[in-house]
Amino acid sequence: MLTLTTAQISAWIGGFFWPFIRVSAMMVAAPVFNSRMLPVRIRILMAFSFSLAAVPMLPRVPMVDPISYDGLLIVLQQVIIGLAMGFILQMVFQALVIAGESIANSMGLGFARMVDPANGIQVPVISQFLIVMATLLFVVLNGHLMLIELVINSFRLMPVSTSGLSVPALREITNWGTQMFAGGFLVAIPAVAALMVVNVSMGVITRAAPQLNIFAVGFPLMILLGFVFLAFTTPSMLTNFTHLLMDAFDSISRILAVK
Repeated sequence: MLTLTTAQISAWIGGFFWPFIRVSAMMVAAPVFNSRMLPVRIRILMAFSFSLAAVPMLPRVPMVDPISYDGLLIVLQQVIIGLAMGFILQMVFQALVIAGESIANSMGLGFARMVDPANGIQVPVISQFLIVMATLLFVVLNGHLMLIELVINSFRLMPVSTSGLSVPALREITNWGTQMFAGGFLVAIPAVAALMVVNVSMGVITRAAPQLNIFAVGFPLMILLGFVFLAFTTPSMLTNFTHLLMDAFDSISRILAVK
């Protein structure tokens, strides 16, 4: 007769429950997976499927009662680890929002905003364009598959236990905020620099011909040239985004390896 102890049942439940918590937390914060256009039921089903497929490849999990103090501590650690992984990638996409804000203000389109359907917030139209392009590039580069693979490898780099991210790892995550602003600057600098030259040229023209109505001529000209510069500089923007994305994946691997 088959007999099961409470410890064995808790171990079996924990063997699936801990990975499910970490994967679910990652999907809450990670771009593409946390999109409002993706129904919650689909996200839960995806997290369940990823966790179920990852269980046979995971190292030994601790035999801890999920409703005990240690179990709650492990749940908290898995949530923090999953959110940290998704948060770093989210900052990569937010760099494009910063870049789009700078370009839109330089073009005179800072007032033109629309609701981002993925996040439910208002962003400039240029930022929305860059986010759409970055999302397509993220999928084309198999970024979603790389992220899933990274989550599975995270259980090897940082196994399930009551101890989670160390203080140096948390410090590196906060330092990644500087990468977000630096990345946004690198993405926006080609178009912003070109538009600044146009602004200086319009100022020289105004001084040379004071009778010229600069508002009637300069405003539509800035918007037109802004779109022209945006068309020429988009490939370099996406290249910088790709480098920033690869740096984010490398940083996640380093953070998980920090003891």
